[in-house]
Amino acid sequence: MALPLMAKATAVWLIDNTTLSFQQIAEFCGLHDLEVNGIADGEVAQGIKGFDPILNRQLTAEEIRRCEENPRARLQLMHNPAAEGETRRKGPRYTPLSKRQERPAAIAWLVKFHPELSDGQISKLVGTTKPTIQSIRDRTHWNITNTQPVDPVALGMCRQSELDAAVARAVKAKAGEGTVMSDAERMKLVSTEQSLAAEIEPRIPANMAGLENFTLGAGLSEERAPSRAEAKADAESLFKPAPAGGDDEDDTDE
Repeated sequence: MALPLMAKATAVWLIDNTTLSFQQIAEFCGLHDLEVNGIADGEVAQGIKGFDPILNRQLTAEEIRRCEENPRARLQLMHNPAAEGETRRKGPRYTPLSKRQERPAAIAWLVKFHPELSDGQISKLVGTTKPTIQSIRDRTHWNITNTQPVDPVALGMCRQSELDAAVARAVKAKAGEGTVMSDAERMKLVSTEQSLAAEIEPRIPANMAGLENFTLGAGLSEERAPSRAEAKADAESLFKPAPAGGDDEDDTDE
């Protein structure tokens, strides 16, 4: 169902200037009944000025009177040819002002951990422009020295399902191109749920590579390796006292 422009402001005007029920106003503006009730009580939409739907050609006075006379009737939005296709308009995601300063951190995270994502996919995930993404890739962004990669899901800029869907499309695109990927690239292309569920494969450190079959004494043959008995005999010969003979110094003193 098409909704009027500036829905809350239109609801404010209808509450102040008509006798329509809260349910009729809520259905026409796409709001909840309790939200319309809060607007009437002054608890919601404080400071919002009413938006006249008659002057803006969204309703007619006859349509309002018809629904005021019949509480079960629904307001019908006037057809506006200029509004056709607005709900299907494609573009970058809207990012609230409070989170726009964190957008470079989210872009840096996506560029670092998911380099397979295109600029268009990143733009849709975090609501940015391609020049900004390129500046993060080239490290020419004005605040790149203070930018630390942060997961956009943790920042609330996109949902985990949206990120996994984008990664899945990148996997399909890579497979269609027939490019050969390394193990590191394959790990980056899987979704977060798959990577968390995967078993950890034990790996030997790079500085220990080639020593997995090394054992002490492996380079000595059985013929050259001394037995324990021979080693004990050699040790005893080192500490064996010299035999008593006739050429001792004590004999010269006599």
